[in-house]
Amino acid sequence: MAPVIERIVEDVEFGEGPHWDIQTQSLYFVDYLTKSINRYEPATKSHFKARLDDYSSFIIPVEGEPNKFVVSVGKDIAIITWDGVKENIEDIETLVKVDNVDNKNRLNDGKCDVLGRLWTGLMRTDIVEVVPTSPDKNEQNKTKFWELVPNSVNQSESVTGSFYSYGDGTLKKHFDQVDISNGIAWNKDNTRMFFIDSMKNRVDQFDFEVKSGELSNRRVLFSFTKNQIEGMPDGMTIDDDDNLWIAVFRGSKIIKISTSVPENILDTINLPAKQVTSAAWGGKGLDELYVTTGIFDDTSLKPPVNGSLYKITGLKARGLPMYKFRL
Repeated sequence: MAPVIERIVEDVEFGEGPHWDIQTQSLYFVDYLTKSINRYEPATKSHFKARLDDYSSFIIPVEGEPNKFVVSVGKDIAIITWDGVKENIEDIETLVKVDNVDNKNRLNDGKCDVLGRLWTGLMRTDIVEVVPTSPDKNEQNKTKFWELVPNSVNQSESVTGSFYSYGDGTLKKHFDQVDISNGIAWNKDNTRMFFIDSMKNRVDQFDFEVKSGELSNRRVLFSFTKNQIEGMPDGMTIDDDDNLWIAVFRGSKIIKISTSVPENILDTINLPAKQVTSAAWGGKGLDELYVTTGIFDDTSLKPPVNGSLYKITGLKARGLPMYKFRL
């Protein structure tokens, strides 16, 4: 049977950073453009959201601390208190500002490893910026759309972003020359880490030393350019067979690739939405793939097809549990 694709949440402008919490059987994600954190509860089909004061790109539960989450707020890594229901958070505490350089970089995707360290990187907003389209374009449906506007900055001379880990109160920079830090994943035995810099149009892999968190031996696993994939790589997740499922931004699809054989596409899941941003495994059996999408860069992209949260079943695969943040 073909996979079943279901649209489950429609009032999203730019969904990102999905995280499935096994304990609450809930999907947490952010809506970047509305500066909101979100929770979807499949058992009741309920959707809750709360707003922050700045753009956020991930929300991850804190281990052993109910109602506490690590989030990005601009360039800050912060801890918030939220009951997952109310429209306002109860408290916010900044842990660290990742980038003190006076530029417009902001944090993008973030995930935690098996030891509860947070890994995240910067997105250079000097490359592109998100602006609302002119109101007259949307008079008929009164929907706010967004588009990406390339900036005129000389990219060779501009400040680049970096990729970091944060754990035990220590922020560590692992490498720089990052344009848009995006998908992060680890294989099942935690010996390799996979990473996407969207502007480089590829998936890289590193050897990963779990105890120290050291990365080494960076090499290309999969090139979108070489494989002539329309669109660019965004967020990703991994299944328990160590295959990556990659959201293809501007590509209307998720692609499944092997991590044991470079440049090997195993499957393609086409979606009705064009701007596919990320994915996470969820459900009681971790066999449901939740997919976030956005509405921007093209005023022809109308809701609810675009900008919704989707659930895909019948993929004959299951994911790995996602790790929480350790304070």
